[in-house]
Amino acid sequence: MAHAIDKLEILTLLRASVKADLDLMTAAQRTVVDGATHEENRPENEKDTRALEQSYLARGQAQRVVELKDSVNLLKAIELRRFAADTPITVTALVAVDDGQGVTHYFLAPAGGGVRLTVSGVEVRVITTKSPVGQALLGKLEGDDVDLRTPQGVSPCSIVGVS
Repeated sequence: MAHAIDKLEILTLLRASVKADLDLMTAAQRTVVDGATHEENRPENEKDTRALEQSYLARGQAQRVVELKDSVNLLKAIELRRFAADTPITVTALVAVDDGQGVTHYFLAPAGGGVRLTVSGVEVRVITTKSPVGQALLGKLEGDDVDLRTPQGVSPCSIVGVS
């Protein structure tokens, strides 16, 4: 059941995961910038686009670094809420959903969607309020039925726990 899973541990692991992604992307971006400005990448003629391609890659990576920094800051500022059976689902809810074949645990976060964490031996999927699953769960209550749209299709599910 969702109540046995420590939400503080989820948040701590999520913060560490997003920070690791930021560190990795920052290092990759530095490498690409160094490559784009390196003397060996100067165009040999007007059809040589290596430096231009490197600069496009560097710009894309710089944008991803900014997004990850924003995510780190959002996750630093977040405060965990407690949810009762009659509390509508919103950010920081840990939601247990049963699709008839098993229970899936989702943690609603402002950033870090797509991360999967193992906490107390249970897989927890981090979703944001912008994701289709997050949108479907927002405002719902424990005991509600909901249709979740996933890459595998639409699944009718029951919300069996919210903490």
